[in-house]
Amino acid sequence: MNILDKIVIRKLEEVAQAKKLVTIKELENGVYFDRTPYSLKEFILTPERTGIIAEFKRRSPSKGVINAHSTVVEVTNGYAAAGASAISVLTDIDFFGGHPNDLLEARAANSVPLLRKDFMIDEYQIVEAKALGADIILLIAAILTPVQIETFGKLAKSLGLNVLLEVHNLEELQRSINPYIDAIGVNNRNLTDFSVNIQTSFDLADQIPKEFLKISESAISDPQTIKQLKTAGFNGFLIGENFMKTSDPGAAMHEFVGELISV
Repeated sequence: MNILDKIVIRKLEEVAQAKKLVTIKELENGVYFDRTPYSLKEFILTPERTGIIAEFKRRSPSKGVINAHSTVVEVTNGYAAAGASAISVLTDIDFFGGHPNDLLEARAANSVPLLRKDFMIDEYQIVEAKALGADIILLIAAILTPVQIETFGKLAKSLGLNVLLEVHNLEELQRSINPYIDAIGVNNRNLTDFSVNIQTSFDLADQIPKEFLKISESAISDPQTIKQLKTAGFNGFLIGENFMKTSDPGAAMHEFVGELISV
């Protein structure tokens, strides 16, 4: 059993418990449930921002603790000020050290799109994401069937949420595309062994239909790489560890963006 299998098994338990504690009706009465989500496409494509989806992540199964001291408010505020087109917030508790409350705090402090970064395996989590103030949900093709991806995507769109589909190879891409997706993210990190290879994005770039935003995820630590990815057709770039491993992630992103502009 690989780490992804373990995460999904634990997530099934976690969602079952959450359903007992908070009903769908209670989620629908949440303070953010009726807000209109921001458009990911608008924020990604506007020239005033960077195309970067900056991530708040405390730890990971492969790296252990990445940053245990920076708060979600100071980091996400720093990201937004540095020009992030969106902010990814890990809400997985057991494997990434996140919490749904992190999303609530980020929403209260920011006016840019927020991605609920988690392992979505149940419609309940999508309703929960809306209640927590998310603008975007992540659907990981590696853990979902085509029917689930379409069903979850349809529900998300009915709630006004943006849908980011994450794929790792051509097979996942071809079986997962449907009309309820806004963006396709190519994860350069293999979720079974957590190895990374930026070539994954370049290999799949031309295979992604033009109507979808193209996002490259993980293994991006050099502004020059973003320049190359843009040439290949990518619009967005999810970066987390590169910023979070520093003492001041917001300042690290500001410096990165300065280098990006000069590339």
